[in-house]
Amino acid sequence: MKTILAYGDSLTFGADPAGGPRHAYEDRWPTRLEAGLAGKARVIAEGLGGRTTVFDDFSSPADRNGARTLPTLLSSHQPIDCVVIMLGTNDMKSYICGSALGAAMGMKRLAEIVRTHPYDATAPVPEVVLVAPPHCIATEHADLSTMFRHGMTESPDLAGHYERVARDTGCTFFDAASVAKASPLDGVHLDAANTRAIGDALAPVVSKLLGL
Repeated sequence: MKTILAYGDSLTFGADPAGGPRHAYEDRWPTRLEAGLAGKARVIAEGLGGRTTVFDDFSSPADRNGARTLPTLLSSHQPIDCVVIMLGTNDMKSYICGSALGAAMGMKRLAEIVRTHPYDATAPVPEVVLVAPPHCIATEHADLSTMFRHGMTESPDLAGHYERVARDTGCTFFDAASVAKASPLDGVHLDAANTRAIGDALAPVVSKLLGL
């Protein structure tokens, strides 16, 4: 059986924009991805709210820098056949980065970390799927409307930058905005249906990549 690491932020965690703490397990996109692979792979969900690609956020009690925590996860979960990375939404925060190109350069670094990590001698170098997250949209949410003001302008450019980075690094690219849209309740997070849609759409992409 293949092993897939789903590495992301609150969209991978399954944060509920309606105010619930988290979508039901069966509605989260890593769960739907695993179901779509019909028992041929297990998906390890590693989603942390606020996680960025490579940027520090000292307002958080947890380490949100994706580049710093990824090596530990690659070691603890190996052997891994594929790493699916969906990050960049939190990079859009005005006080973090606020730039789609900056997020893309962060994703490039994450791909390099996966490719060059010192795995055990018998472990494979995983395939990498870079996923551009759904766009940030207008909202009346008191905090997020201001926090993601740059994101509303910049996030539509994520897919173009990520696709180029994927091509340059030999990774597979997927645009989650092609199948999912953020909820206007907070402009960032996804309802259950849109969260499921990402996992369902990724299943054939990952299946083909791994020859399942």
